This record gives sequence, structure tokens and C-alpha cells, in this order.
Amino acid sequence: MRCVALFPGQGAQTPHFLRGLPDHESVLGTLSEAAQVLEEDPRSLDSAEALQSTVAVQLSTLIAGVAYARLLSAKGVEPDGVAGLSVGAFTAAVACGSLPFTDALRLVRLRAVSMESAFARGGAGMLAVLGLGEAAVRTLVEGISRPSTPLYLAGVNSPTEIVLAGADAALAAAADAASRAGARARRLCMSVPSHCPLLNSVSARLREALGEVRLQSARVPYIGNVRARALTSAADIAEDLILNVSHTVRWYESVTLAYELGARVFIEAPPGRALTNLVRKEFPQARALAAADSPLDSVVHAATAALLRVP
Repeated sequence: MRCVALFPGQGAQTPHFLRGLPDHESVLGTLSEAAQVLEEDPRSLDSAEALQSTVAVQLSTLIAGVAYARLLSAKGVEPDGVAGLSVGAFTAAVACGSLPFTDALRLVRLRAVSMESAFARGGAGMLAVLGLGEAAVRTLVEGISRPSTPLYLAGVNSPTEIVLAGADAALAAAADAASRAGARARRLCMSVPSHCPLLNSVSARLREALGEVRLQSARVPYIGNVRARALTSAADIAEDLILNVSHTVRWYESVTLAYELGARVFIEAPPGRALTNLVRKEFPQARALAAADSPLDSVVHAATAALLRVP
């Protein structure tokens, strides 16, 4: 593995990011295909107003990532590994040839609608804790979580960037506890507590829906969210897509695995650059480029050089 494509999840979006995609036939074709499945213009999903909806955010993020992966392919770049954070895992599954794009659109819409429905009245969300390790945060969670105000470890983005999910009151208590421990806490723009057992019902709906979808073995390794393993079988990829909404996302371990397998160039599809920044911080010997702020020619050059390198 030498060049890995990274696909972001919810939270990276900015208004009108789909309109910033290059004017290329592969991008236009992706937008047209999405319009046929969704029965609406995808570019209506990324307005500031539309992005208040989890459904619009997740669908537009999927569409942007697939469009960019197809653009790279049209330029002769085929990364030899893929990884996606949260809903970005569906984009990764499309990019590695396992999940058809049309099915991904339907599944992501189901996922997002189910997430919104599960917490339509609010009262829960997510919090990033910066400056404490996983063990310390687990101890913090154990001291705060109660049946009436649950709190869970939802994601490990880096050794000192841990994401929590749970009830608003528990998140507020966790922010206070983190501050007292010398760390920083930042509430995420999420009204749904993702990646924890509070969304087991969403995983159940995805399992049922994926039972009707024919996935293929991946052309290149797909690095999973839940166990941070390089997967190629259709069954393993489907299981990761089902479980990542209700289980802790081991993102740091996923990127570490890619690096240990030889990846030295990481390309982050739009929108955003958060995954690029994490790679730069934790793996300074690697080169990480985000489509959001890197010219396409630079991305193609870096990826091509990495893929031509003798393993």
C-alpha cells in the first residue's frame, strides 16, 4: 500500500462545497447519476439551509467523495487503499469497487433518515476531548455515564483527540471534567449521538437493507472503522458499514495500519481537511493533501509518484 484515499464524515461540510468540484465529465456524470436516484438536484443539498439536515450532509458528502474518486481515476490515479470516517466509509466502499454508487445513495439516505428519526427531539450529541488519552477519557466516561444520561466513547481520532457521544447533560459534565483535567472540550455540530449503542436501531435497519444489496470483493483494501483492519471480502465490508454507526470508530488505528502497510501519500476527498491535518500531525513523514486546498495537478503528481514507487 502506497497511496490511500481518505473520505471524511459529517462535520467537514461547508456551504456550496459541491459547486467547488472541478468541472469535469466524471464529476458531472456523478451528479447526474445521483440526481436520478434521489430525484432531486444534488446541488440543492449543500446550501447553508439544507446542511442543517443530517440527510443532506451525509448525502452531499458521499456524492462529493465519489465524484472526486472518479475524477482521480479519470486522471489515471487509482489509490491502492481506501478509508472513510463514519459515513465516509460508504464512500470508501464505492471507491474500492465493493458497493455500487446507486445502492450507496439509498443506504446513506436510509442511515441519515434513521439517525434523525431516532433523535428527532434532540437532547443528545457529540463532544471532542482534546489533550487526554483514551484511558483517561474512558475513566472520565465511567464516572459520568448513568442509565438516564448515558455517555460513550464514540471515536479515537488520535492519541489525544477522543470523541464522546451521549446525552446533553452527560456531555456537559464531561466537558467540565476534561477542563478540570487540563484538557479542552469542544461540542460538535451534531444533534445525533453517533457511534454508540444509542444507534443500535440504525444498525439493525442497515443490516436489513444491506441484505438486499449485492456487494463485491474490493479491488483494493478497505480499512474498516470498527476493527481497523484491511478488508477485501464483501461480507466483511458490509459488516463494517452496518456497525460503524453504533460502535466506536478506531480512526487513528485505521490510519496507523495504512502507514504500517507502507502508505506515504494520503489524499483526502472533499469536503474539508480535518483528516489531512490528523495525518500531518501524527505521521509527519507522510505526505497528506486535501482536495479542499490542493490543486488537482499537485494531487495527481503526488499520487502517481507514490504509486510508481517500488514497494
